[in-house]
Amino acid sequence: MASKCPKCDKTVYFAEKVTSLGKDWHRPCLRCERCSKTLTAGSHAEHDGQPYCHKPCYAVLFGPKGVNTGGVGSYIYEKEPGAVTEP
Repeated sequence: MASKCPKCDKTVYFAEKVTSLGKDWHRPCLRCERCSKTLTAGSHAEHDGQPYCHKPCYAVLFGPKGVNTGGVGSYIYEKEPGAVTEP
């Protein structure tokens, strides 16, 4: 029996299945929750069951805070992804 994709809630058939975090995903649906970068199964971080890029997204959002901690401490998001800036 085919499973449901946790992102789009549609059926995932064997030929299109990518397994990660103990769930079956459509390849385009396995994306970072913060920046929407397409991820590779098994090579990303997880927080509360959601996938994130290791760097910078997961490290910045959930890693230690402070200047230059873990090599990503100085990377700060200025605004939400996709936000429109006014000229």
